[in-house]
Amino acid sequence: MTEKASPSPLAHSGHRARVRQRLERDATALADYEVLELLLGYGLTRKDTKPLAKALLQRFGNIRAVMDAREEDLQEVQGIGKGLLAFWKVLQEAHRRYMASQVQKRTVLADPASVAQMAQARLAGCPHEECWLVLVDQGNRLMAWERLRHGGVTSVFLEPRDVFERALLRKASGIILVHNHPGGNPEPSPADQKLTGELQALAPRMGLRFLDHIIVTDEDCYSMTRSQRI
Repeated sequence: MTEKASPSPLAHSGHRARVRQRLERDATALADYEVLELLLGYGLTRKDTKPLAKALLQRFGNIRAVMDAREEDLQEVQGIGKGLLAFWKVLQEAHRRYMASQVQKRTVLADPASVAQMAQARLAGCPHEECWLVLVDQGNRLMAWERLRHGGVTSVFLEPRDVFERALLRKASGIILVHNHPGGNPEPSPADQKLTGELQALAPRMGLRFLDHIIVTDEDCYSMTRSQRI
């Protein structure tokens, strides 16, 4: 019995070139797996990436979920090695910084949704809680977007002084606190509500405006201001 030969690297490159030509003619005509296939080709230059692209979509469901996937989940897909993980990490970081720069272009931050979008780009797929701080000037123009603290899977410890010290150092006028819930439920915990109340009460004494506390998940967000908790 004759063993079937594996496709040569030239066959892969020819197929990839044809997909690229279709991309140049009309990018919207490509299927999701073909977009992923081309993207993966930059990390796996000598391999047929179509099977891996399809496997990723089957595992995660759509391109957004693939792009936001956690490292440990990606490693469960056969064909994902250290080199490709490093490539993926760069892609994710570039996307997060792009989303942050989009918000920073805005003159005034007046909508919790824009802050939530920036936070979701940064924290999507994050397996632990993190607290981030948005600082604005008197006209609500963005001054800084900074990480305050890493936490655990279900909580992150934060004192009001951690928030105020950073705001005073930056000479900010207003504060928006942001953190994520990896479990997927954006509803505030009792600890979240307690911290929000403390910040709201103490901020005026520091000459600061506490504008919002936003909780994000990969797909949803909760604004304390919109929910009239502030």
